[in-house]
Amino acid sequence: MTRIAGPSNSGARQVSKDHAASGRAAWSQSSSQPSPRLTLTPPTRFETLVLPHLDAAYSLARYLMRGADDARDATQEAMLKALKHVDQLRGDDARPWLLAIVRNTCRTMLGRRGGGDNEISFDEAVHGTDEAGHPESELIRKADQEAVHRALEQLPVAYREVLVLRELQDLSYKEIAEIAQVPIGTVMSRLARGRERLEQLLRVPGTGGGGR
Repeated sequence: MTRIAGPSNSGARQVSKDHAASGRAAWSQSSSQPSPRLTLTPPTRFETLVLPHLDAAYSLARYLMRGADDARDATQEAMLKALKHVDQLRGDDARPWLLAIVRNTCRTMLGRRGGGDNEISFDEAVHGTDEAGHPESELIRKADQEAVHRALEQLPVAYREVLVLRELQDLSYKEIAEIAQVPIGTVMSRLARGRERLEQLLRVPGTGGGGR
């Protein structure tokens, strides 16, 4: 399956400067004398390790929330949470950590608004966990990217999130499992089922690829 192109990052750019400024301000107000044992103060750590992944954060929120305004709100809230809890980041790879915050923020917002999807049950013996040789991948590769986007937005959020994290963000199964808080086998099942549903939508006129 070809990589799904991300949505426009104009929404992410709107909040980028605000977060950089708010990070510096928040730290300067909370501690004028940072510990000499810290090699990076929290706002610098935030700006260095977290802010570079703002586009990825907005892209995930855009697919999960669907609407651009809701995606910006979710991204803003998630970035503020990341700034507040940046001391909990372990290591220097902030992208999975940040995307987990974005995912959870979107899920919470969808739940508050009644826009969350019902829990999906899986029979892995039926859906399988092997990605290789999926016949629907050929159709998806040939489909117009805009059609893929339209079809993707019609999938339940449980399918959307794993597809976006795998195909757009290029995360490993292990990273996706940690972000989605499900076993790796469930991640692979959702990917298989999500690709199948995506292929079906691309074959239906007016919903995805306009038929073949």
